Amino acid sequence: MTRPPRLEALDGSPEAVRRLTPVGRLWYAAYGSNMHLDRLTCYLAGGRPHGGLRTYPGCRDPRRPVRTTPVMLPGQLYFATESQVWTGGRAFYDPGPCPHAGSGLARADDAPGRPGTYELPARAYLLALSQFSDIAAQEMYREPGGDLDLTEVLTRGRARIGPGRYETLVCAGLLDGYPVLTFTAPWSSQDISVNPPSAAYLRHIAAGIVASHGWSTLRAAAYLAGCPGAEGHWTAAGIAALLTGPP
Repeated sequence: MTRPPRLEALDGSPEAVRRLTPVGRLWYAAYGSNMHLDRLTCYLAGGRPHGGLRTYPGCRDPRRPVRTTPVMLPGQLYFATESQVWTGGRAFYDPGPCPHAGSGLARADDAPGRPGTYELPARAYLLALSQFSDIAAQEMYREPGGDLDLTEVLTRGRARIGPGRYETLVCAGLLDGYPVLTFTAPWSSQDISVNPPSAAYLRHIAAGIVASHGWSTLRAAAYLAGCPGAEGHWTAAGIAALLTGPP
């Protein structure tokens, strides 16, 4: 099992933000199907992921990530709305309220998939700002082009850049001097009805967790089966079977 590196807390002071900007590179923390590198490659170079219904145009810069590492994000994974790509619920990240926000630390008695857990497994990719911006655009079914202004998210830890479901930026902290960023919905998991994810979608997410964190198939499946939206509709055995059975 791979031990994720600890994140440094975000210092939103003017001096700290000036040191970080302009942002050349950053960590994109993927917590959904983009944890699967083949899926992310469709966003970078263009293409259609196996089991998906949409072909992506790709980024202006199609190169692979400079580095990749597992990370644990403070918060919770849940499934809601209806995916036009996978059908079923989409994965969203609820970063708080969380007593460990920005610290990269977990409580000793927390275990993924248990009620009260404040961390979720993610896979961080070291990308150029243009790549992160283009991935965010494609998540909203828009043509890539134009870089995001990260000043507010680096100052406040969160920034709403649009009304869409993946247009709220979250900075979970710093890793090796680069900000760790992801995007999610503007609402919390308590503000919306959950929706079970599809088999193809869960397969990509589970495979990404196993590949990046080195978890066993059963541990990854148990974690996902406990997430709101999947809980009560998917069992750990059912999700594990997605990884061991035919595509």
